[in-house]
Amino acid sequence: MIVLAMAVGGGIGLLASWVIDHVGGLNEEIATLQVAEQRAVDEAREQSSRADAAERTAREASAAREQAETDADAAREEAADADERAATAIARAADVEATSLAAQAEARRAMEEAEATRQAAEAEMNRLNEALGRIAETRRTALGLVMNLDEGSLRFDFNRADLRPESRETLALIAGILFTSEDFAITISGHTDARGNRQYNQRLSERRARAVADFLIDAGLAAERFTVEGLGEAYPLDTGDSDAAHARNRRVELGIVNARIVDPRQLDP
Repeated sequence: MIVLAMAVGGGIGLLASWVIDHVGGLNEEIATLQVAEQRAVDEAREQSSRADAAERTAREASAAREQAETDADAAREEAADADERAATAIARAADVEATSLAAQAEARRAMEEAEATRQAAEAEMNRLNEALGRIAETRRTALGLVMNLDEGSLRFDFNRADLRPESRETLALIAGILFTSEDFAITISGHTDARGNRQYNQRLSERRARAVADFLIDAGLAAERFTVEGLGEAYPLDTGDSDAAHARNRRVELGIVNARIVDPRQLDP
């Protein structure tokens, strides 16, 4: 019995030892499996993380590509707009240049025409000066010419403004010459000597100037071309007190101006 008990006890001990060893082996296998499982989980997580990162990268790349395409489209549109603006600017510049050239050509033509007109008017004034100079004293001025009709060419009775026959003949010759010219204006200025009342002399000089103007107008010259003024004794040609000086100062002057050769600045007061 003792031997059986010992045998039985020894068998149990062996079984227990085997169980313990077997359990330990199982535990080691379980631990190994757990480690492997953890590694698999970790690898799966890492792969998932890499997959997520790759997906994000792909999305970012796609977004970047789409943005790049959008930017490229915008750049192409901007380039097209720039080309259109450049073409418009070039066309406008060409128009401006053409307009400028045309304006310059027109200005040159206008200047040439004005110079030709001025030269023709200047020649006409020289002709008038020569023709009228055969009748009475005539001189050129900056504005035209002045014809001096003193008592050698134009006589009035004492204190009168009536034209004598010989004065009418002189004025008829003048009218005939002026008929051949155009674009002129005439200022007729009456002058007296310094003797007598100043106001009376002024009125007398105006009446005599008016008598000359009326004769030329009646002869056919246009009335709108004439300006009449009486200056009395204000502008003597001779300041002496002799009869000759007085006779020289008693006169009617014709100021003849051709509007085509007058610089407007010369007419400013």
